[in-house]
Amino acid sequence: MNHKGSKILKTERLVLRPFRVSDAEEMYANWASDPEVTKFLTWPPHNGVEDTRAILTLWEEESKQPNVYHWAITLEGEVIGDIALHAVNESSERAVVGYCLSKKHWRKGIMPEALGCVLRYLFEEVGFHRIEAAHSVENPASGRVMEKCGLLYEGTARGEHRLLSTGGWTDIIHRAILREDYFARK
Repeated sequence: MNHKGSKILKTERLVLRPFRVSDAEEMYANWASDPEVTKFLTWPPHNGVEDTRAILTLWEEESKQPNVYHWAITLEGEVIGDIALHAVNESSERAVVGYCLSKKHWRKGIMPEALGCVLRYLFEEVGFHRIEAAHSVENPASGRVMEKCGLLYEGTARGEHRLLSTGGWTDIIHRAILREDYFARK
């Protein structure tokens, strides 16, 4: 792999770029405070813009590392979402991708556009072998994003995750795409 970090990526409509602390107000207003957006995430809604500013301070510093892949999704200059790799495994050349998007931009094809752009970068420029993702069975829209981008179903883990939003357990669907799958789709 040839780590290149969170360099600026562009699509027809979007610019994906590293987060800045100055994004705090938009991030907080657009999704970090929204319980409907954070319902299936691993963190609860932020209680105030100070929470958002604190996390962005960390993210801005982390984004300077070449093996960190974390982007603000922007549309017409507005920060509307987040897409990032977690659990980057050097020896297996794999990672887990996660994302979220402002509710006012749901069902507009934005997340498949962003994820497709990130996958292109990770496979064509960085050289990852495998990108994994997962979603709650209660969040089929996230699964449709993954399917549109070529991530294949690998299994369902029963009761794998406790939702912070409800305290209840949810089954998690696991999907992945390999480098050869990606290039076969081109």
